[in-house]
Amino acid sequence: MPKFSLIVAALLLVPVLARAEMLTAEEAKALAARGALTIVDVRLPVEWAATGLPEGAKGVSLQDSLTHEVRSGFLDDVLRAVGGDTARPIALICARGNRSAFARDLLAAAGFTRVDDIGEGVLGGASGPGWLARGLPTAPCKVC
Repeated sequence: MPKFSLIVAALLLVPVLARAEMLTAEEAKALAARGALTIVDVRLPVEWAATGLPEGAKGVSLQDSLTHEVRSGFLDDVLRAVGGDTARPIALICARGNRSAFARDLLAAAGFTRVDDIGEGVLGGASGPGWLARGLPTAPCKVC
């Protein structure tokens, strides 16, 4: 069975996260500034190059740039981004909130216990105006 199919199958078995929250971009920024969580930007590198990453965020793309399938190294890369601690609070962000919600469920299925979603994303969506529209700081992509 291909890895992507295994991931989708695992997601179907994930219960609703007990502690998952939807954070605004401002809430996530404030928590990250205090060291209370790590922001992980799951967008593609081309998106990081276009807008920069939320200041202090770790860039860990959910998808392969060519196929747009879930990257096989995604879980390991997130684990590295949080120093190997699956209980470390994480807030995920993408462009508009779709990929970050999917990634939240994927991480929960892999045993991460404190994963929140910045549902408005970088560009804004149904959950709010977005990181950029709120005038929150960004940093240029160093690997793009």
